[in-house]
Amino acid sequence: MEKFASFSGLVAPLDRDDVDTDAIIPKQFMKSIFRTGFGDNLFDAWRYLDEGEPGADNSKRPLNPDFVLNQPRYRAAAILLARKNFGCGSSREHAPWALLQYGFKVVLATSFAEIFMGNCYKNGLLPVALEEAQIEDIFRRMRDLPAYVLTVSLENQTVSDGYGNSYGFAISAYVKEALMTGSDEISLSLAHQEETRAFEAQRFQRYPWLQHPVRI
Repeated sequence: MEKFASFSGLVAPLDRDDVDTDAIIPKQFMKSIFRTGFGDNLFDAWRYLDEGEPGADNSKRPLNPDFVLNQPRYRAAAILLARKNFGCGSSREHAPWALLQYGFKVVLATSFAEIFMGNCYKNGLLPVALEEAQIEDIFRRMRDLPAYVLTVSLENQTVSDGYGNSYGFAISAYVKEALMTGSDEISLSLAHQEETRAFEAQRFQRYPWLQHPVRI
């Protein structure tokens, strides 16, 4: 996955609590065996006025003019602002795929579903949990500014704007390192191949019967 260090982007406000994974990417689009093409159907039931189906030509579908991502000022947004319990519902990894493939790099909210957060980390999407008052501050400034841009620094663990406002956020050292180096769980394990081989050699020397299958 791509490395994540610092990112600046236009913010889009999704002023909702409890945005579940079926709203992020509806179940009918999970039939594909590929990991691409989900961005066009992100928030499908909210973005379009008709019911979407896999393989449909989305360019010919009627857009919902009231949905935030269809508004011209937010179409280039790369940071999504929401409220509490974002990513609740089923544990589909397709949800962060759809967000990333649409163009989002960061999701800001007061809280996230635990499994959704784990799926985000594994795919290079950064979920940032801020305090409720901080999220409310950002929503308020967005209403006053036509093109509100935030900078998210993973290295410094801060979210800031160009108006002197900055908020810190927490993240585990393990996840931070994985995102900043662009490493998934497999590549992080492979980085310790020599230690693994040394451990296995020592173990087989002490317990040689482990090298041979047991016949019954």
